[in-house]
Amino acid sequence: MASNVMNNILKIQAARLPSLKYASVRALATPAGKERSGKDIVFVDGVRTPFLMSGTDYAKLMPHDLARSSLMALMKKTGVPKDLVDYIVYGTVIQEVKTSNIGREAALSAGFSDKTPAHTVTMACISSNVAITTGVGLIAAGVYDVVVAGGVEFMSDVPIRHSRKMRGLMLKANKAKSLPQMLGLLSQIRPSYLAPELPAVAEFSTGETMGHSGDRLAAAFGITRKEQDDYALRSHTLAAQAQEKGYFTDLAPFKVPGVDNPVVKDNGIRVSTPEKLAKLKPAFIKPHGTVTAANASFLTDGASACIIMTEAKAKELGLKPKAYLRDFIYVSQDPKDQLLLGPTYAVPKVLARAGLTLKDIDVWEVHEAFAGQILANLKAMDSDWFAKNYMGRSEKVGVPDLSKWNMWGGSLSIGHPFAATGVRLASHTANRMIREDGKFGLIAACAAGGQGVGMIMERHPDGKV
Repeated sequence: MASNVMNNILKIQAARLPSLKYASVRALATPAGKERSGKDIVFVDGVRTPFLMSGTDYAKLMPHDLARSSLMALMKKTGVPKDLVDYIVYGTVIQEVKTSNIGREAALSAGFSDKTPAHTVTMACISSNVAITTGVGLIAAGVYDVVVAGGVEFMSDVPIRHSRKMRGLMLKANKAKSLPQMLGLLSQIRPSYLAPELPAVAEFSTGETMGHSGDRLAAAFGITRKEQDDYALRSHTLAAQAQEKGYFTDLAPFKVPGVDNPVVKDNGIRVSTPEKLAKLKPAFIKPHGTVTAANASFLTDGASACIIMTEAKAKELGLKPKAYLRDFIYVSQDPKDQLLLGPTYAVPKVLARAGLTLKDIDVWEVHEAFAGQILANLKAMDSDWFAKNYMGRSEKVGVPDLSKWNMWGGSLSIGHPFAATGVRLASHTANRMIREDGKFGLIAACAAGGQGVGMIMERHPDGKV
């Protein structure tokens, strides 16, 4: 059913790049076969909390509660002693000011030694990809052997600021040395100063929300509302099937304090009908936009974590890694008209670095910010005109095999806690390669700022779901 939907949506042939031979099975090897690190770096395993729609069961928690849970679940699942972890890298986007270095706070609350350093990274929706590749760099450089990487996002409670004028007066009042001075400053407050500044998923450089960008991108590539709704239905249908079959083995139950039953599954997966989806009103560009609440990813709370190390260390510990982390690259482009086209730019570059082609990839896990964004990327990849005019290529990238594309659903259905999604993509890639008997998996995602990532993973012979 899903394959037929995609065929109807795209009506394009799966083009292929010229065949290249994979040059090396060493970690971070160049196409020419020269080693970059001299080490095989492995993805041992990954976990995540259930991804929940914001404002539901996690609403009264704090982000480090979710991060702590993911770290504890990871160590329990892998059996790796906490004192063997050399370093922890964690991603977050909407930062809780009380726990600004949430990687450190989560590690301490999860029982890691205070001698284990930890830091926090941010790169919008690919923050935990950055956490993983930061760990890869530390291991490749020979600094550490074992790194935990993860990410957390908590959209149920976000920082809301006073206006700048109000903040200025409050800071001055805090320094006042007498009651008359303080009262004099407070008397300057005007009603307009009390208006709060709410955070928005918007570009600082353009002032445009990501939803508006997604709507414009879909229009630019001629993606219809029905095509977007059909893709969203595909995502929810496949996620529901994977959930029912027990494929989400990366998911660790979460016990909400004061609640008897633990949270055991994602709560945003909802299989609807084309008729119901068609009735929804545009969410951003009204009344003629095509992005709706159903074909866009929803605000989500959740956390994820994974453990990576040298293959030699994994053998020493008696672990059975799931995959090798083979290659990665980050890209950036125009943050206005090409904000969400990161996968189009990242895919050919990371394939070239690894010496692979589209047909070598058995598992595709691509972040679904919006259905229109996914379909626009697929059309851009299949366009010689786009390749020549924007990418400096002589020919199009080509279209991936859609029967291998996000076959357990994606961010549209599973949820998208911004900084936690990267590890979820990696875990699903590793688990799908094992379950589907694949050799190579490719992760791609767009991010705010017009950036993106591409990563290559290879199934490890010892890997088990």
